Amino acid sequence: MVIRSLEESILSRLFQKKAILIMGPRQVGKTTLLKKIFQDNHNVLWLNGDELDVQKLFLNISADRFKAIIGDKKVIVIDEAQRIEEIGLRLKLIIDSMPEVQLIATGSSSFDLANKVNEPLTGRKWEYKMYPLSFSEMVSHHGLLEEKRMLPHRLLYGYYPDVVNNQGNEKDILRQLSDSYLYKDVLMLEQIKKPEKLIKLLQALALQVGSQVSYNEIGTLCGLDSKTVEKYITLLEQTFVVFKLSSFSRNIRNELKNSKKIYFYDNGIRNALISNFNQIENRTDIGALWENFLISERMKHLNYSGKWANYWFWRTKEQKELDYIEDSDGQITAFEFKWNPEAKVKFPKQFIANYPESNFDIIHRDNFEFFLL
Repeated sequence: MVIRSLEESILSRLFQKKAILIMGPRQVGKTTLLKKIFQDNHNVLWLNGDELDVQKLFLNISADRFKAIIGDKKVIVIDEAQRIEEIGLRLKLIIDSMPEVQLIATGSSSFDLANKVNEPLTGRKWEYKMYPLSFSEMVSHHGLLEEKRMLPHRLLYGYYPDVVNNQGNEKDILRQLSDSYLYKDVLMLEQIKKPEKLIKLLQALALQVGSQVSYNEIGTLCGLDSKTVEKYITLLEQTFVVFKLSSFSRNIRNELKNSKKIYFYDNGIRNALISNFNQIENRTDIGALWENFLISERMKHLNYSGKWANYWFWRTKEQKELDYIEDSDGQITAFEFKWNPEAKVKFPKQFIANYPESNFDIIHRDNFEFFLL
């Protein structure tokens, strides 16, 4: 079994009189991780917020009723807690009335769970994000050489645990996963009446990975107004399908200030949406695949390592561009991503002049491990 990066962090936070929240998409291994942590512990009460009787259980429940339900259990795990009404207040009630019990809640929707727990649980929680398997986790599992050999496969099929563990069935699993994303979480949360519009939006975003996104242009393609496009993209962010990268600007002339790019947390989901699993050698979008892979894996690395950094892309009105900018401890580093190690790169003179103390790196398939480990 692949050791997940969050395991040690979660173990270190147990029984500190705070809830532990684990946020992330469905099927990334949140429950599997918790079952591993508590595999020999019989003092765990498991509840699934997807089940109607569990949802009803929490309606108008009192502290005394909770105590009767929990009994002598020392740990309570609530999976898919975002499905429970007023979950934040329910979690607060458990923490305040039973401080000796370790409460753990998982959620596949930051839209519901985070918004409903942040205020009630202020100062009462540790919160973690969990993603599909990462390059770093797989390197720890079977070594750097083996994982680098798998790179073309990862660019196509991504890192979902079921995908990684079932070679030969990747396409079928990814189709099921993308359907689960679209219908079980995103559509149910907002009761979207025209799911085909959302699917068109996702396909448009998949085809524009690495490019600036215009809500007006995408809306025209999908038959949606720009405000609806913005709302849907926010919802897709809050259910861990995509994430945004904003443009870097220090109010210097000609720098774009309000542009954005949108990436998928997993390459496999991106490719499933556009039904394109052609091999790397036959792809015209290898640059987009490579960029999405590197930036999504960098997000995982920053999150799991605890490193604090701000990040953007950079572009001018004259279309001079840098793929990725990171500011950590006051040091700006600019990165260019190239699949081909032999590709020639010239960093924009305007950026060098305006940010002379910056560092510059080129990330390609022969050296990318230092960026992700």
